[in-house]
Amino acid sequence: MDNSPHRRHAVFFYGLYMDPEILHAKSVEPHHPRKALARGFRLRVGNMATLLREPGAVAHGMLYDLTHADIDTLYRAAGLDAYVAEAITVETDAGETLAALCCNLLVPPAADESNPAYFAKLVACMTRLGLSVPAA
Repeated sequence: MDNSPHRRHAVFFYGLYMDPEILHAKSVEPHHPRKALARGFRLRVGNMATLLREPGAVAHGMLYDLTHADIDTLYRAAGLDAYVAEAITVETDAGETLAALCCNLLVPPAADESNPAYFAKLVACMTRLGLSVPAA
């Protein structure tokens, strides 16, 4: 087993970090890209995006292999400390089921929170990547 800091982990993204261009702009090189979905979760966009547990729901996104340093660059260094990494089970478009890290908010957005500009960018990103687009 590779215990080096260069070891990569599957990371599921459901927000704008699905866009490889955004990852490159943050000096993060995404490896092994694949479409994936997380059953039992739904996307919720408030001021920020997160996944909420909901039986029967499905959240679509992208799976990339990244190092822990890459994850820190995207979340800690970017001031997104409200997100924590947790393990979830995802299914790839190739039918593979695996555990992946996913960064979520511990405190979900309030019912009255929304971010239409972010949601519009997210819809454009998901359309470009060929992913199912969530309802507003």
